[in-house]
Amino acid sequence: MPSSPLPAVPTAALRPHRRAVRIWLYGLAALVVAMVALGGATRLTGSGLSITEWKPVTGAVPPLSEADWAAEFDKYRGTPQYKILNEGIGLESFKALYWWEWAHRLLGRLIGLAFFLPLIVFWLRGALDRRLGLGLVALGVVGAFQGAIGWIMVASGLQPGMTAVAPVKLALHLTTASLILAGLVWLAAGTRSTALSPAPGRLRAGAVALMVLVLVQIALGGLVAGSHAGLAYNTWPTMNGLLVPPLDALFATAPWIENFVDNLTLVQFNHRVVAYLVVLVAVLHALDARLIAHGTGAGRRAAGVAILALGQMGLGIVTLLLAVPLWAALAHQVFAMAVLTMATAHARLSRGHAALATAADEPTVPFGFEPLAGRTT
Repeated sequence: MPSSPLPAVPTAALRPHRRAVRIWLYGLAALVVAMVALGGATRLTGSGLSITEWKPVTGAVPPLSEADWAAEFDKYRGTPQYKILNEGIGLESFKALYWWEWAHRLLGRLIGLAFFLPLIVFWLRGALDRRLGLGLVALGVVGAFQGAIGWIMVASGLQPGMTAVAPVKLALHLTTASLILAGLVWLAAGTRSTALSPAPGRLRAGAVALMVLVLVQIALGGLVAGSHAGLAYNTWPTMNGLLVPPLDALFATAPWIENFVDNLTLVQFNHRVVAYLVVLVAVLHALDARLIAHGTGAGRRAAGVAILALGQMGLGIVTLLLAVPLWAALAHQVFAMAVLTMATAHARLSRGHAALATAADEPTVPFGFEPLAGRTT
């Protein structure tokens, strides 16, 4: 049976701000999902290498004159992607590529502003307790590095002989975005005002394991996307007639470790196997929750994760059988964020949540104001 509700914590000073903070965090999470979707469209349209420089501030301004456009186009014509894949395209075709990448980078800048400006306001108004404040600072650091990771990814595609970004770097970029999304959802789920009883220990452990497994699957999906391994075998449930390809196909490259990144057969096979594992764990977890936490929030959330995981696997199969059309690939990528969001919220809420204290309780000192109150810890 679930444990009794956690006792109230003395945070009455934070109560008026909690709803605003929660809305802000979930809004940021929605922006991150939009960023992932736009990034997927940028990759699938081959637009990611159209901007050849990283200018975090001045790069927000697009070309404003024909001379500016000609200069940007001239830079692109010096890239291997143009020389190998797109030689001969006109300026208008280049502009179509450019706008996708520019929009992707602009949204990244807007997310940065939407994170840091409200963070400063909430901090100054005393709306953040220590745990939430430290979590947000950590997410801010990761988010700042995410821009640099994106440029490192783009730079890998500008190297001689490259026509796309390196798969490992694309997977890292996607995984980091997913970690930011999970972090936002985790923190947002912890800002509720009412008490919530912790789920039984087995369910709490299973919920966290499922969340981690979804993150691993997203990383493997990044490798599939980056290497175009989804086009290698477009049959299901077999891979061109075989449920398990032979070892000499799975490990055809030496050294063997490179197969996990460069061997399209193993890259797609790993993504398939972990997809089955995610669904299996999600369904078993939902059944377990039905047995020991039936009728509770934990049971309903576990069932929701299982349903989303099954839907995501079905969408992945459709994407594979149709040879990865743009709409299906984007839907598959965005739906993965939905699975991660649900799994993260489930994992966080399964830990339970203490109620905020009433105004009669002694408030804690908000995060960042300890020196003003004479506190050092």
